[in-house]
Amino acid sequence: MSRVFNFSAGPAALPEVVLRQAAEEMLDWHGSGMSVMEMSHRGKEFIAIHAEAESLLRELMSIPANYKVLFMQGGAIGENAIVPMNMLRGLPGADYIDTGEWSKKSIKEAGKYGTINVAASSASTGYTTIPERSTWKLDPKAAYVHICSNETIGGVEYHFTPDVGDVPLVSDMSSSILSRPVDVSKYGLIYGGAQKNIGPAGLTIVIVRDDLIGHALPCTPSAFDYKTQADNDSMYNTPPTYAIYIAGLVFRWLKAQGGLPAIEQHNRRKAAVLYDHLDSTDFYRSPVAKDCRSLMNVPFKLKDDALDAAFLKGAEARGMVQLKGHRSVGGMRASIYNAMPLEGVLALVGYMKEFEASHG
Repeated sequence: MSRVFNFSAGPAALPEVVLRQAAEEMLDWHGSGMSVMEMSHRGKEFIAIHAEAESLLRELMSIPANYKVLFMQGGAIGENAIVPMNMLRGLPGADYIDTGEWSKKSIKEAGKYGTINVAASSASTGYTTIPERSTWKLDPKAAYVHICSNETIGGVEYHFTPDVGDVPLVSDMSSSILSRPVDVSKYGLIYGGAQKNIGPAGLTIVIVRDDLIGHALPCTPSAFDYKTQADNDSMYNTPPTYAIYIAGLVFRWLKAQGGLPAIEQHNRRKAAVLYDHLDSTDFYRSPVAKDCRSLMNVPFKLKDDALDAAFLKGAEARGMVQLKGHRSVGGMRASIYNAMPLEGVLALVGYMKEFEASHG
C-alpha cells in the first residue's frame, strides 16, 4: 500500500501510527470484545477513553484548573452560534476582528444574537494581513472579543495574543490548535473543529473559563449550553465517541513527539522550507504579508493561472493531493498540519522546482 502526501485543509492527514493503532483495535478494544464505535458512552470502557483524552489535552496545553474542557459537536460553524448564545451574558453585543472568510462567517452568525462591532478588519489589504492591535476600536462594554487565530483559507495567522484588557478573548483555533504552545489563561474561551489537527470530523473542542459558564440565552438548546455540558462531563447527549477516541490517540502521539514545543519546531521547519522557496522565485508567490503567514495553511499562486490544472495533475501523479486552493480565492493551498512530515513538504518543493523548469 502506498500512501499519498495529503495537503487537505480538513478533514486532514492523521499520524500513520494513530491510524494503524485504530485499525488494530477496530474489532476489539483492549480485550473488551467491542469496537469503540459500538460502546455505550456511559460504559466504563468509553468513560476511560474520554477521561484519558481530556487529561492528555489538559497536559499538552497546560490548561488551568479553572477551565472546563468540553467535547461537543457542530464544528466551528456551529460554535459561531453557540459562542454568542453562551457568551453574551446579558450584554448587548461583542467585538469581532475580521481577518478573512472564517471571521466573516463568525460575524454574520453572531449578528443573529446580538449587536456585533467589527472592531478592525483587514479587508482593505485583501485579507493578507492581521490588523495592527493599535487600530482596533474595541468597545469596553463588549461581552467578548472574538478572533480567528488562523484563517484556513487566506493563510493569515496571529503570531501574538492580543491584549484586550478585562474583556474575555475568544478564539476560533480550528486550524492552529495544538500546532504550538498557547497561554490558555489569556483567553476566556478557545474552540476548534477537530478535523484539522486533532482527529476526524464530528468533534468540536471547547475550552472555557469557569466564570463564563452558566449565562446562556434562554433560546439556547440544552445540548449547546456550556453549563449543561460541563455539569454532565460532555455527556448530556451522546458525544462523538469514535472521534474522541481518535483524538485521544493523537494527543498521546503528540506527547510522544515531545509535546507542543517540539511540534512547533517541526512545524516551523516545514513552513520555512516552503516559504523560502516561494520567496526565491517569481514563478510562484505567497499573497500573505511575511509577518502574518500561517504555519499551517500556505496559499500560493502560479505566475499564470492557466497552468493551475497542469500543476495539480502533475502533483497528483507524484502522490501529492488536495493542493487546489479554496474556490473563493483560487490558486494553490498546502495545508501542512502536525501530521504532515517534513518529507512531504520537501517532495512538494522538489516538484515545484521541476514544474517551473518545464513551464517557466
